[in-house]
Amino acid sequence: MNRREMLRSSVGIAGASFLSGTSMMAETHMKKGRLKQSIAFWCFNAAGEKWSLERICQVAKELGCESVELVNTAEELATVKKHGLTCALLGLDMSPNPPFTHGYNNPDHWPKLFERTKKAIDAASEYGCPNVIAFTGYAYKNPDDPNSGLIGMEEGAGNCVKGLKKMAEYAAKMNVTLCLEPLNTRDDTHPMKGHPGYQGEHIEYCVDILRRVNFPSVKLLLDFYHTQIMDGDLIRRLREYKDVIGHIHTAGNPGRGELDDTQEIAYRPVMQALADIGYQGYVGHEYIPTRDPYKSLQEAVALCTV
Repeated sequence: MNRREMLRSSVGIAGASFLSGTSMMAETHMKKGRLKQSIAFWCFNAAGEKWSLERICQVAKELGCESVELVNTAEELATVKKHGLTCALLGLDMSPNPPFTHGYNNPDHWPKLFERTKKAIDAASEYGCPNVIAFTGYAYKNPDDPNSGLIGMEEGAGNCVKGLKKMAEYAAKMNVTLCLEPLNTRDDTHPMKGHPGYQGEHIEYCVDILRRVNFPSVKLLLDFYHTQIMDGDLIRRLREYKDVIGHIHTAGNPGRGELDDTQEIAYRPVMQALADIGYQGYVGHEYIPTRDPYKSLQEAVALCTV
């Protein structure tokens, strides 16, 4: 073997060792990360390759995620549990009306809302899921008719406080937390990218409701995508509201796509700040994939491993 062949051989061995070492370090880094990660079912079931729940659970296991979230039936929960995963955030029955339109701000919606929320709390308790989602609802008196008149901001907040207090004690009894989510009202390009008419559009409004409820079983679902659109200043808000944060969602802005260089949120320092405040909950990836979903999830999990 001449000198050139020896050099080529040694470079090849070194390169293979480096790649193997990098892979091992990445795997170790993922396991040692301070944040627990989760994959939102609907995003990867409704777009692109339309992964089945089985497939999403398999991907979660492969990527070191501990949860597949926003499922809402006993059958789906059983599938998640079968894979040794939890459901970090349980969704609500979407029929006959989406819960984000018919929420706590209007007492007319309470009978159906309480029924479906109690059902979700029972399922969450049975399967060991920590959280169930909650919404203020739309500001329209009839959410299906923007011309039906508006529920005032203070009236809506007061109704949310009363309604959430009614569910808080039951949730606490079942060892489950309700997580109230602010949603952006600015993006009207897609029914799941923005919600024009939603009353809890600003994070301060929702936090004020939570502080008035003043119950440990009702907390904030801080979605970085929605909050970035409406309010921004993400790291400061993490520090200010750390006592009421119950769950986290990620997505790129604008567009609710991948957590990559095409969007504006600097997720690495945001995740570092989240870990630094001692956050013990889950980080749920709730973005709508626009390219290879497996590769983008790999990237998202790596980016959020701090």
